[in-house]
Amino acid sequence: MRSSLMPLGPPVSRDRIITNFPKWYTPDACLQLKEHFHGQVSAACQRRNTGTVGLKLSKVVVVGDLYVGKTSLIHRFCKNVFDRDYKATIGVDFEIERFEIAGIPYSLQIWDTAGQEKFKCIASAYYRGAQVIITAFDLTDVQTLEHTRQWLEDALRENEAGSCFIFLVGTKKDLLSVAACEQTELEAVHLANEMQAEYWSVSSKTGENVKAFFSRVAALAFEQSVLQDLEKRNGTRPQVGDGDLIRMEGSPLETQENKRPSSLSCC
Repeated sequence: MRSSLMPLGPPVSRDRIITNFPKWYTPDACLQLKEHFHGQVSAACQRRNTGTVGLKLSKVVVVGDLYVGKTSLIHRFCKNVFDRDYKATIGVDFEIERFEIAGIPYSLQIWDTAGQEKFKCIASAYYRGAQVIITAFDLTDVQTLEHTRQWLEDALRENEAGSCFIFLVGTKKDLLSVAACEQTELEAVHLANEMQAEYWSVSSKTGENVKAFFSRVAALAFEQSVLQDLEKRNGTRPQVGDGDLIRMEGSPLETQENKRPSSLSCC
């Protein structure tokens, strides 16, 4: 299925074409327990009736402690490279990644923010307008997991309640044994549920789960963008059904599969 919209730039690479709704990492901490796009989204894509969704950038911000691997994660996905000697990010940087989702062009603007305290005042200005917040931590350093609470609070402070998808991502999976990784993941999944975040473990060095993770991010953000566009044009909120969870701006909605206690102000 190809989009009738004028392509923006060169053709999308084959591994950036998403036709089916990407699967979660673990059902114990995921944002949507479903395997298909929302019915109204699928219908809109088939009719090429997605408004300006294919012409806009959706903003993703990646936050977390210094040296947890934020830049490595972004570069592995966007450039398919890994460098163990990355220098610390100064302020902010970003990459733009293009997708084709259900036949519609779609782009993510992925912001890499500094983990150093002295740059927080600069980076926080770039949190605003985020559709997705990714809080990263080092699976080999449990203290960085504890710090994700504060990073998330800082990012949420700059955005409207209910306007963001939240992901908690453990990096450097390749450095842990299977048993050690599973133990850390238990703690991370518990925290992800408190945050109302979706949890993933990845390795930027080997590439494990990196493409799958960002495909999931793109699909969720795309679906939300289409639903918001439909709501604005039709003046009605799309119906929730078949296990779908829709998050409209300023109004978190839950399905029976996704009823979690809220401890933070977003999602």
